[in-house]
Amino acid sequence: MNKPPKRIVAAAGDLLFTVKITDAAKRAGLEVDFVKTDKELLEKAKLQPALILLDLTFAGVQPLKVIGKLKGDSEMKRVPLIAYVPPEQGQLKQKAHEAGCNMVLTRAALSQNLPQLLKRHTEQP
Repeated sequence: MNKPPKRIVAAAGDLLFTVKITDAAKRAGLEVDFVKTDKELLEKAKLQPALILLDLTFAGVQPLKVIGKLKGDSEMKRVPLIAYVPPEQGQLKQKAHEAGCNMVLTRAALSQNLPQLLKRHTEQP
């Protein structure tokens, strides 16, 4: 019996990253739910996706607020959360770590390592 594909949730405002995430997820056999608001992100997170990807500069969400809500909830805090940010936004990167984000990468690092990150965070041990 075939299992349904695992899902990831992504809040990405940049078309280039939307395409990169979609392509990498497809190659990994994953479905992607792209969200545009905090509310959508929190609703999708309650469904226990395999991973959440969050663009810290995406205007559709308040990233630090949503990280706090995700990591403050006993059910949703188990979902791995990887955020990414432009390299010149070091202070935002630090604040995301402090808010409870599992991993914060530069955009370039995410782009370069996305296939491996998806594999690592979505495969069963």
